[in-house]
Amino acid sequence: MPVVEVKVLPIGTDEASISSYVQDCFEIAASAMGVDSVLTPTATLLEGDLDDILPVVEAMHQSPFYSGVDRVITTVTIDDRLDKPLDMDTMVESVLTDDVLG
Repeated sequence: MPVVEVKVLPIGTDEASISSYVQDCFEIAASAMGVDSVLTPTATLLEGDLDDILPVVEAMHQSPFYSGVDRVITTVTIDDRLDKPLDMDTMVESVLTDDVLG
């Protein structure tokens, strides 16, 4: 199952803080059916079928425009595997239980 990182950056806002835009985008992700979402300090992670995720990414990208922003840059990273199941929890667990970390 793909894990997708989405960063939506509104350009030319009236103030330095973009937290209200991030909140709007995360609400879109959190309410999406069939998609799990996790808010991080710098991005939103989505997990589910890619056919379900991509419309969510588009809606997140469009959201700042509805708030009056004239320019939005959205970065999307898709991590997908065919050789074994992939999910956010397993990915984090594999890092935390790696012998390198002791």
